[in-house]
Amino acid sequence: MKFLSNQSRGFVRAAGTFFLLAILSSSVRGTIRYEVSLAHPEQHLFHVTMTIPDVSGEVLVQMPAWNALYQIRDFSSHIQQVEAFTGPQKLSVEKLDKQTWHIKAQGTIAVRYAIYWDEPGPFATQLNSEHAFINPAMILLYVLDRRTENTQLMMPDVPQNWQVESASLLANAEYGRSRNFVFQAPNYDALADAPIEAGKFKEFKVPGIAPEIHVVVHGENWKQKNIEDELHRICRYELKLMEGAPFERYIFVLHFGPGAGGGGMEHANSTAISVPADEYLAGVAAHEFFHLWNVKRIRPASLEPVDYTKEQYTRALWFAEGVTSTYGSYTLVRSGIWSKQQFYQDLGGQISELEERPANRWKSAEESSLDAWLEKYPQYNGPDYSISYYTKGQVLGVLLDILIRDRTNNSKSLDDVLRGLNNESARQGKPYRDSLDIRLMAEKISGSSFEEFFEKYVAAAELFPYAQILPLAGLTLRTIEQKRAALGFRAERDASGLLVVKEIDPDDAAAQSGLRIGDVVVGWNNGDPPRRIERWLREQKPGDTLRLRVRRDGSETSVQFRLGEMIETLYQVTEDSQANEKARRIRDGLLHGTTSGDSR
Repeated sequence: MKFLSNQSRGFVRAAGTFFLLAILSSSVRGTIRYEVSLAHPEQHLFHVTMTIPDVSGEVLVQMPAWNALYQIRDFSSHIQQVEAFTGPQKLSVEKLDKQTWHIKAQGTIAVRYAIYWDEPGPFATQLNSEHAFINPAMILLYVLDRRTENTQLMMPDVPQNWQVESASLLANAEYGRSRNFVFQAPNYDALADAPIEAGKFKEFKVPGIAPEIHVVVHGENWKQKNIEDELHRICRYELKLMEGAPFERYIFVLHFGPGAGGGGMEHANSTAISVPADEYLAGVAAHEFFHLWNVKRIRPASLEPVDYTKEQYTRALWFAEGVTSTYGSYTLVRSGIWSKQQFYQDLGGQISELEERPANRWKSAEESSLDAWLEKYPQYNGPDYSISYYTKGQVLGVLLDILIRDRTNNSKSLDDVLRGLNNESARQGKPYRDSLDIRLMAEKISGSSFEEFFEKYVAAAELFPYAQILPLAGLTLRTIEQKRAALGFRAERDASGLLVVKEIDPDDAAAQSGLRIGDVVVGWNNGDPPRRIERWLREQKPGDTLRLRVRRDGSETSVQFRLGEMIETLYQVTEDSQANEKARRIRDGLLHGTTSGDSR
């Protein structure tokens, strides 16, 4: 998603036919326009007309190959029949490669096509009889050399009983029985970075927060009071931490229900989150809301400008995603949603997840960031091949914070590094140079060198010096053995994304239930299979029931069994009762987001 100035991110919202017509008449010239039909949503087809003015001889249009996830997903594979017209005259359209079309024309042309989507979750697009959720980059072609021009999207036939919401929503006009929703953005990238929810949803505001933060909820298993309370705590803390809002209006798009899953996706002025119930919301929301700054505005230069046609490599995801996870956990404990024991438990769990993977001994945080594009391959996700830049980055963030606090007698912290990057990078409209500018800002804040730390633990894969750094914050790390749930089988996703059973423990309940090698798991406890099975398993207890729906020999069947038990070695973070006064102040600063003499 393209880095945008603060001025270009603010979208004006208005209602009323008269005002809308004035906007359209003044902005239509020089604007690339889209009309997206939601007629017959049960067919899962978006019918798109793209109007391109001022074509001089020829034009190239493309469909992004990736968006939202660091995966080449080739959205053009969903397209049906690309056609082009000048008035009633049909033009010749030549396809050049899997995502590019060439059209010879003069003046204003219309490009028409249909595109099929029915995939749930914040990283996909869905159209069905219940609702539409649109990641615009997954349905909209762009003009190859005109992505910076104004864009406008119109939805003229939204079902009568549906509502519509998006950060790019400009107006809604009533024309008799029809309604025409209009979305506007200063360029294609900004339009692509503003997902659209349409359907029968509940909308309310997060109380006590300015500027306005709206919540749009589709689905079940949620209580408005719970959502309002948690989002109020999260947003209030992070806005105070980062010294104000970088938006005029923000939207949480929330999908709840038994089949919901997949986490959240950040956008410039909104986020889309899909979880089974509101009890899972806080952790995802704290992470995604902090992306307002880290990723969306504090942005690595290696991701600028966005290239939708191929992989775009960066060494900075350990910071962009991992340190965002650091602040997700900081927000939860500092806002009172978590106790300090929950914070310690989470940190110990991240360290356990990191240290139990053999790849941690040789794959650095930067290399893991570069390899994000390999995550769609099942083998790569195995513990011998990869580590998570989320996990390694989150732990790095805590260690870096402790060192900054220790070197400055707790007068400065990682909070100052984020605010410094926000002031000197984001607010100046310029991206940072991957790990280099992060290190330089840490050195500026602390008044000391972090070159060795970054060389050993960011660029290289030396084991983290927990025993040296954690005591500086009055914390100790110890290992414990405990019982945990065991799955009894191993499954991997194949090249098409299907979860296939590869191995089964013959002595486990999974084998006795009738599960077979080669079964394709299509249902998991009445929902979709989790994206990260190991993380799901850590939240279960031995003896819990697992119900699977599997596809086998062209038909589906159900199996049910109780999770087994295994002994594992875990890392546990605890407070050191013998810590000195300085270490206790640093520990208190981590938990409360304060520094010595801080009135914040």
